[in-house]
Amino acid sequence: MGELLYLYGLIPTKEAAAREPFPSYKGFDGEHSLYPITIDQVTAVVSKLDADAYSEEVIKEKMEQDMSWLQEKAFHHHETVAALYEEFTIIPLKFCTIYKSKESLQAAIELNKEKLENSLTLLQGNEEWNVKIYCDDKELKKGISETNESVKAKKEEISHLSPGRQFFEKKKIDQLIERELELHKNKVCEEIHDKLKELSLYDSVKKNWSKDVTGAAEQMAWNSVFLLPSLQITKFVNEIEELQQKLENKGWKFEVTGPWPPYHFSSFA
Repeated sequence: MGELLYLYGLIPTKEAAAREPFPSYKGFDGEHSLYPITIDQVTAVVSKLDADAYSEEVIKEKMEQDMSWLQEKAFHHHETVAALYEEFTIIPLKFCTIYKSKESLQAAIELNKEKLENSLTLLQGNEEWNVKIYCDDKELKKGISETNESVKAKKEEISHLSPGRQFFEKKKIDQLIERELELHKNKVCEEIHDKLKELSLYDSVKKNWSKDVTGAAEQMAWNSVFLLPSLQITKFVNEIEELQQKLENKGWKFEVTGPWPPYHFSSFA
C-alpha cells in the first residue's frame, strides 16, 4: 500500500522552526495529522493519504458524484488553510493538491525555489482583503432616467412625436437607460477601485458572482481583491465605510472582508 502527500501550503522554514512541536491538525483523511517537510528556506505542510483510497480516479469520481463528500473535504481544506494562516505566513494551495511522493514534492519546490522565497517575503506583514460592491439596479435606473443628459435629450426629442411613434421610441429609451446604467456602474466602480488601490501593494479585479451564489437582493457590480500592508488596513476599512455612508442612499452597498489566506497574490506551479 503506497502513500500520497496532500499539500495544504508552503510556509517559511524560520516560522516553522519557531513553532516546535508543530501545531496538531487532522489531515484530509481524518486519520493522519499534518506535519512539515523542510526544503531549505521553504517548509511544506502536508498530510499522508492512502494511494488506493485517494487515487486520481477515485477523487475525480467523488468530486463528480458525491456532493456531500466534496462539501466536507472542501470545508476541511478551507478551514485548515485558514487555521495555518492564523499562525504562519503561507502560500495556500488549491483544493486537492496531491503529490505522489516526498521526492516529487521536493523536486517541484526546488524548481520554484526563488519564486517561492520571494513570494513568502512579499506576503510577510501584508494581508489579502476582498471588496464586493452591490447595486440596486432599479434605484439606479430611476436616477439615470431623471438626471442622465442623454436620456433627457431623447425624452425631449420624442415628446413632439405622435402617440404611435412615441410608443416605439419609448422602447429605445428603455434600451438607452440600460446602456447608460452599465456605463454608470462601471464608471463608479472603477473610480472606487482606483482610489482603494492607492493603499495596496497589489490589486486584482475578479469575476462578479450571480445572485444565486451571493443570495443578495442586489446585483454584484464589482469584485476585487487587494494585498494590503498591515498598517493600511484601518485606513482601507474606514475609506469603504465612508463610501458606504456617501452612496447607500443612491443604491450602492459595500461588503469588505478579510484578512484571507493570500490565494490571489501567491502561486506555486
